[in-house]
Amino acid sequence: MDKALIVGVNVTAGAKLNGSFDLAMDEMVSLVKACNMEPAGRIEQNMESPNTATYIGAGKVREVYEMVRALEVDIVVFDNGLSPIQLRNLSRELDCPVMDRTTLILEIFSARARTREARLQVEVARLQYMLPRLVGLHDALSRQGGASGAMSNKGAGEKKLELDRRRLEQRLTSMRRELEDIAGERETQRKKRAESGLPRVALVGYTNAGKSTIMNAMLAAYVGDEEKKVYEEDMLFATLDTTVRRITPPDENTFLLSDTVGFISNLPHNLVKAFRSTLEEVREADLLIQVIDYSDENYTEHIRVTEDTLRELDAAKIPMIYVFNKADLCGMGTFATVQGDDRLYMSAKSRSGIDTLLTLITGKLSQRYRECEFVIPYKRGDIVSYLNDNAVVHRMEYREDGVYMDTNVSRIDAERYTQFMILP
Repeated sequence: MDKALIVGVNVTAGAKLNGSFDLAMDEMVSLVKACNMEPAGRIEQNMESPNTATYIGAGKVREVYEMVRALEVDIVVFDNGLSPIQLRNLSRELDCPVMDRTTLILEIFSARARTREARLQVEVARLQYMLPRLVGLHDALSRQGGASGAMSNKGAGEKKLELDRRRLEQRLTSMRRELEDIAGERETQRKKRAESGLPRVALVGYTNAGKSTIMNAMLAAYVGDEEKKVYEEDMLFATLDTTVRRITPPDENTFLLSDTVGFISNLPHNLVKAFRSTLEEVREADLLIQVIDYSDENYTEHIRVTEDTLRELDAAKIPMIYVFNKADLCGMGTFATVQGDDRLYMSAKSRSGIDTLLTLITGKLSQRYRECEFVIPYKRGDIVSYLNDNAVVHRMEYREDGVYMDTNVSRIDAERYTQFMILP
């Protein structure tokens, strides 16, 4: 396992305030571990503005160099984003590979991606990040040869650089085309789900807060199909793929529940952009469930980061329920506690509070439903079947003129089947 030295710069003239620098540095330890590296130590520096050549000051570069040798470090990881020239200079000065926060997160995403779509999204983000960093990678090769002017020949380094850039751009074009096709298929699926009239609920929140655990607890309680469960693990970014499952509780209306990729502070913009088609499920949801790791002392900062990301996705105005998960680790026991109609303290791991969460969800979605009575002609058995699957049927009778159904249905379905409705 490679040993990593973590370096962080608190830019005092910048926006890292209110302890968010300490949070970012603590997160870097978790990110390094998630990338299968061993954190060997950390160095911090407060600066009014970064050094344009090496990001950190000359004295700090020397300190990092000495610590690399003393701890036998394999790689130096910066919490900050580094420019191509800073990466090149630091690698030379430290005589050691250097990685910044964005590259580290891209490495983790690359290792976690399971579906074709997720792998393409990560690779697009990676290539977009690599393109401007090609400069300086081939310094060992000559940059220019031959005569000057129109008769000049390009050196091997320049040729290599142009070939690399051309290959990356061609690869990017090909992958973007494939992602557009996948996005089209996903859009078709979303339209079909919208036509069903079923409300859409999306789990959102900071990475490793317990979204997939809540999804699986819901599936265990109201679906009972082991094959429908999603991947669940106590680690950063265990889930990269948006998964949609149909939840059909007894005596309650059916809804679609989505499990989405987790957020993190300073999530690379390229990743947010690459995953935008996947995160459309969030933007088109009728209700968001923000899952918060209540046992983490920085949970208020996690809420801020999540809500900033939701604003970037144009999803900030969607109604939301706040689920403070892992409350049992904070001495609250395993019993669910409700505050108002939008806050729930629970433990998803022990499956406590799932019924309470369902009550909050159905309460928030109730305005989408109305009580309706229908008489469906016998020749329209498809509608009877549809209402049995997508509405709460309080009573059903077989009459001379058709099937009588006393239901609680979505307003969309009420309008769709208004011709069969018994009007008051």
